[in-house]
Amino acid sequence: MLAIQVLLIVAVLVVAARLLRGQGARHQAIRRMMLVLFAVAAVLSILFPATWTRLANLVGVGRGADLLLYALMVAFLGFVATTYRRFRVLESQFTQLARRIALDEVPPPGPDRSSAPLPGGPSPEDHGPRH
Repeated sequence: MLAIQVLLIVAVLVVAARLLRGQGARHQAIRRMMLVLFAVAAVLSILFPATWTRLANLVGVGRGADLLLYALMVAFLGFVATTYRRFRVLESQFTQLARRIALDEVPPPGPDRSSAPLPGGPSPEDHGPRH
């Protein structure tokens, strides 16, 4: 197995393990550091494009473009995993909020519930006087 294969597999496993960890201030700090690191790498790639080919040759990949493709695949996997986890948290929060609202709108039990208007339904005053 080539060194690049080992590195890519480790990177995928790290992204998967990160998916299982909680979120918080440290998570935000790590994301910001990764963004800065990505920006610096992008600028350096633009200024020194031959560096990727030399790096690729060091790890056993033929071209720098292929190495970039592999790195972007790992980055995309991380993005998908993070987005999925964030979506699941939001979905859970929305479910809890909907349940809370539904429970808050239930009228209190009383002796004569048949005359009580339903939440969100028309009240007797909406229909005007009856003849």
